[in-house]
Amino acid sequence: MRIDGRILSHEMSEQIRRMAVQRVKEGEKPSAVIKSFGLSRPCIYPWLRAERKNGVQALAARKHPGREPALTPQEKAGVRRWICGKDPRQYGFDFGLWTRTIVSALIKEKLGETLGLTAVGRLLHQLNITPQKPLRRAYERDPIEIKKWQSEEYPRLQARAKRRRAEIFFMDEAGVRSDQVLGRTWGEKGKTPEVRTSGQRQSINTISAVNARGAFWYEVYSGRFNATRFRDEFLKSFMRGRKRPVFLVVDGHPSHRAKMIAAYVKERKGRLELHFLPGYAPELNPDEFVWNYVKNEGVSKKPLKRNESLRRRVESDLAGIKRRPALVRSFFGAPSVIYTKD
Repeated sequence: MRIDGRILSHEMSEQIRRMAVQRVKEGEKPSAVIKSFGLSRPCIYPWLRAERKNGVQALAARKHPGREPALTPQEKAGVRRWICGKDPRQYGFDFGLWTRTIVSALIKEKLGETLGLTAVGRLLHQLNITPQKPLRRAYERDPIEIKKWQSEEYPRLQARAKRRRAEIFFMDEAGVRSDQVLGRTWGEKGKTPEVRTSGQRQSINTISAVNARGAFWYEVYSGRFNATRFRDEFLKSFMRGRKRPVFLVVDGHPSHRAKMIAAYVKERKGRLELHFLPGYAPELNPDEFVWNYVKNEGVSKKPLKRNESLRRRVESDLAGIKRRPALVRSFFGAPSVIYTKD
């Protein structure tokens, strides 16, 4: 019975070559030897020539070199530089997200090589480039101002806080919806799973403050956020019972910068200071991770039950965070806010 040598493992093929050549050297006919292995007659003669010329080591299994790579290592490194930290629009494309099709077109344009989508996917994997959901960054951001805040202004604020024995808190507001995008689940391929939730849409607003030692304050409210409400409901509640001065870091929302807020801060006679983050840089605020946690671990994974109140659910989730100082401290370990560490 004939055997297709291509289906044999490298180890098995090497063993057959060695046995076949040895049997021929012991006096058997090459045709009879190869027939006994079920292989085609012509394949034994190159083995015999190789063994006579280079010895038995010439029969050893070797990894097949395969097809010559389309790109050199230097060209592959260039592809990585084009993608990492860059935007396809910088190269004249209309789309702002990298796709295999765009990468293939860019390689064709710059290197003259045509790579299929599968080959591009393998190349990106080799370059340790993976598909990810990008973060939004506003055009209005000022990188110089952000760097100055991280390297100069905030360290000075920390130093002042230590001298005055003040606490530094980061505060932020957010809205939570009952129809928040659901997280991922497992299901049969080709059949999208269904999750039963309440059809009643609810929304609620929240405000919270965190510090690096794990302290957490929050309020849940309905309606609009404005300067009067910020002062009368939230700042006064936040400051109630505090024995140490507070340096409160907030974003540039108009309500935070209102004259009545500045007047209220002045009335505190040094017990409260407001400091403002650079514009369009929410990732610098550790309190942002509170809302990421609430949205990703709350209604996204545990949809509301029939007639369940979103307000009570959010209050319960925030109370759970307050009971876990270690969790609050972990929000300060994210790469974008690591500058807040002492």
